[in-house]
Amino acid sequence: MPGSVPPPPPAAIDAAAPSPVVVSGPAHLLRVTLLMAGSCLPILGAVLIAPVLPKMQDHFASVPGAKALVPLALTVPALALALLAPFAGVIVDRVGRKRLLVVATVLYALFGTAPLWLESLGGIIASRALVGVAEAAIMTCCTTLIGDYYSGHRRVRYLALQTMCASASATVFFVLGGAAGSEGWRVPFWVYAVSLVLAPLMATALPNPAARADGDETPAEAEARRSFPWRQLGGICALTFFGAMVFYTVPVEMSYLLDDLGVENPGVIGLVTAIASAATVGGAVTFARLGRSPDPMLPVVLAVCAVGFGVMFLAGNAPLLVIGAVVNCVGTGMLLPALLTSAMSRLAFEDRGRGTGLWTAAFFGGEFVCPLVLLAGESAVGSLAGAVGVLGLAAALVAAGLWAARRRVGAVDPRPLPEQLA
Repeated sequence: MPGSVPPPPPAAIDAAAPSPVVVSGPAHLLRVTLLMAGSCLPILGAVLIAPVLPKMQDHFASVPGAKALVPLALTVPALALALLAPFAGVIVDRVGRKRLLVVATVLYALFGTAPLWLESLGGIIASRALVGVAEAAIMTCCTTLIGDYYSGHRRVRYLALQTMCASASATVFFVLGGAAGSEGWRVPFWVYAVSLVLAPLMATALPNPAARADGDETPAEAEARRSFPWRQLGGICALTFFGAMVFYTVPVEMSYLLDDLGVENPGVIGLVTAIASAATVGGAVTFARLGRSPDPMLPVVLAVCAVGFGVMFLAGNAPLLVIGAVVNCVGTGMLLPALLTSAMSRLAFEDRGRGTGLWTAAFFGGEFVCPLVLLAGESAVGSLAGAVGVLGLAAALVAAGLWAARRRVGAVDPRPLPEQLA
């Protein structure tokens, strides 16, 4: 519109603003710990019961369709989370982040422990879907609060820390689920009660965030906040949906790739999974230490992921496959916080819950379809390694497209790029 003030480029809104909460001392440490613990709860829901699925299968062997229904107990929370996160985001912006987080954390314990008493497989699957509902609220609230409490490089650091904690917790929860499951397939469900410890601490230790006063806004900020940034956020959400498939390929498919190469020892497969998780954490640490604006890093990070996939595709033995997986996971460890930070930089306080919900839906939607896409790719090209290679080629093409688009925008837009303002 002629005469209107152009919106600031991504990451310019609060790149240099001070964090609105105290960023040192015991209260700060407790706040960060609670946000990270809350962010791990959806990971707990995703992997904790994986080791006991065979025992569940045996217990419900007489139930028609149990072979297909029992795995749903593991995957349905992610589907519910993906479908409901946008609605959770709207509620977050309307009723408040902290209030919804505390309520959802209590409900998470109630729904998560329900299979301890339920005898019906259908009832258990329904309770797992409700766990996904609670997870959608928890994940959206925790991520939104990180965006509320911190700005600039601190926000980048804590979003990267969120990725590190989630990646490391997946391995811990898998081991914990296996150990508890040795006592019976219902026993791991007791672990969901841990959220009853977190809820009262969140209620007392997390401050209620507040938006900046209208008088503190610049004209550019006021113009930028007139409407929800659908166009900018739509692009990063589409990229996140694809990035989630890249992120989850190694955790989901590594055991099958090893099996195709003749590696069937569960101990070896577990060790490789731990190495890959460590590489993901290392990538997140690298991203946090670089402290760069995320947008210019995305093409490079996706290129690293593509190289890892390429090595995995060409690997004719297990050691080379592991090397490719490590390279890929270093890239995915940087990819997730880069995508999330990029989305956050596009959102003002009033829109942050809704925007975070949409981003969360895109990520977990990509997680849900990841094995389905690779299965279709395997059918098309004849092998799982070939499907991974095709995904790597797609990642390389997306990286090249982002790099070309960034060069084109930089050449025609006289405004400074986000990293110049950070």
